[in-house]
Amino acid sequence: MKTLVDHLSQYASYHRDPRNIATHFVGIPLIVLAVTILLSRPGWEIAGMWLSPALLAAAASVWFYLRLDLRFGLVMGLLLGLCLWVGQVLAVQTTTLWLSAGLVAFVVGWIIQFVGHYYEGRKPAFVDDVSGLIIGPLFVVAEAAFMLGLCPALKQAVENNAGPVAMRQKNTVM
Repeated sequence: MKTLVDHLSQYASYHRDPRNIATHFVGIPLIVLAVTILLSRPGWEIAGMWLSPALLAAAASVWFYLRLDLRFGLVMGLLLGLCLWVGQVLAVQTTTLWLSAGLVAFVVGWIIQFVGHYYEGRKPAFVDDVSGLIIGPLFVVAEAAFMLGLCPALKQAVENNAGPVAMRQKNTVM
């Protein structure tokens, strides 16, 4: 099994432009939320818990993340828990509201993603390796940790493999 460094390094190699990384902070959470919303139906409330395909997908994802790294797995579990809560709230609304919320978030999220990859000049990572679809949300959490000065050894290991984030050239007028 690939390690956390292996997964993040491979994904990061497709994301070295800071504008692309910035778009991922909006696009990926929208897509994850959208998928959770859309998978929240059908659902059943049993013992105060909303059981749905979204819960199964989130549980499998959290298991994957926990196997890679306990800290990141716990953060991802919390974030997916919030998505599940929103999904459940919308799942009990009208079909129009539930479906439109999920579809709009999904489409807008992907548009933002493709804008970022236009800046990057490179296709999304999942085109070459479908595991990029599950690593993308983890990448966003890792990048947030790096921006907060957390996990410096992990950041260094990823940058050793994928290279540093490219600094944009400032436009200068002569």
